[in-house]
Amino acid sequence: MNVAIYCGSQTGKKTIYIEKAKELGVTLAKSNMGIVYGGSNIGLMGAVADAALAHGGSVIGIMPEHLQQREIAHLHLTEIHFVESMHVRKKKMIDLSDAYIALPGGCGTLDEYFEAFTWAQIGLHHNPVILYNIDGFYDALIMHFDKMMEEGFIKEEQRGILKIASTADEILTLLRHQQNTLLKKGS
Repeated sequence: MNVAIYCGSQTGKKTIYIEKAKELGVTLAKSNMGIVYGGSNIGLMGAVADAALAHGGSVIGIMPEHLQQREIAHLHLTEIHFVESMHVRKKKMIDLSDAYIALPGGCGTLDEYFEAFTWAQIGLHHNPVILYNIDGFYDALIMHFDKMMEEGFIKEEQRGILKIASTADEILTLLRHQQNTLLKKGS
């Protein structure tokens, strides 16, 4: 099972963000779950990748060619793919993954996360789309999802696509459920 990780190329102001990114990388590696991410060796992206690699995990980076210098490509990954655009990056990450997790990050993180969510919403995949709500980072966004539902812009069952976790263990539970679903479909 591969998991797409969307997160910042910065570390943020709170040390808990980097601590939890590393913890998630270790948790996924120890659970034999691969990571597909943006391919950078800096920020939360670098932290999650390095932690997984240090524990024998598989990490695949997908980086647009124009970001190679700006985001500093991680050259010690299991695989790295340089692609022509952000659009290709997002599609490749979705195609290579069985679940999608957003850690704290900026607009790029939200862009990638919302693409995965929207694809689930319109039935292009049926994989979990998880917000890793570290230290309440996504509280306001979660409230906004509720507001969109209350105001009739998303249906209640579509709001159900949103999975929220505040620990690596909660994420692992959601991912193991997905793994079991995939195994049942394969048999």
